[in-house]
Amino acid sequence: MDEIAGRACAGKPTIYARFPSKEALFTAVVMQSVAANMARYEAYTPTGATIEDRLESVAATVLQWMLVSDAIRLMRVAIAEAPRFPDLASSVYGMARDRATQAVARLLAEAAQSDELGTLPAFAPTRVKTTTRFFQDLVVFPLAMRALFGEQLKELRAEIAPHVRGSVAFFLAACRHGGVI
Repeated sequence: MDEIAGRACAGKPTIYARFPSKEALFTAVVMQSVAANMARYEAYTPTGATIEDRLESVAATVLQWMLVSDAIRLMRVAIAEAPRFPDLASSVYGMARDRATQAVARLLAEAAQSDELGTLPAFAPTRVKTTTRFFQDLVVFPLAMRALFGEQLKELRAEIAPHVRGSVAFFLAACRHGGVI
């Protein structure tokens, strides 16, 4: 708290007047970060002529936004503080994942609107949330996990295009052949 007070050019009493505990301050910081990221997702429109192009655009953009030092540092702090604040870590993770799932589901639904994917069972309104989670697990989380375990972000960002291309191709093959339900 001393370091935070110094950086904020405020006294600890001022900080504690606004945030009654370290947990409350941590929650506010995480929520602000999540809200800023969600605003970017809401303003984003996938690009590309084919469904492959649009899904690659979604995945590459999400990874570019995620694989920056501030985002990774915040995730690492949440993980590191989980033993002290398990309910907070669990709720923050759940909220961030749910909001990200909602945002990516919207992008996937938009990307699939003008393609044959819109007719596939995986993209039915009742299944798109599950399909989105599969998309995130396959395309986004592998690089995110590697970043959390300390791999260099610059090197990971250099892998985005080939990783996304292969993962999206695999994902679409599964969707087209009934593997994502």
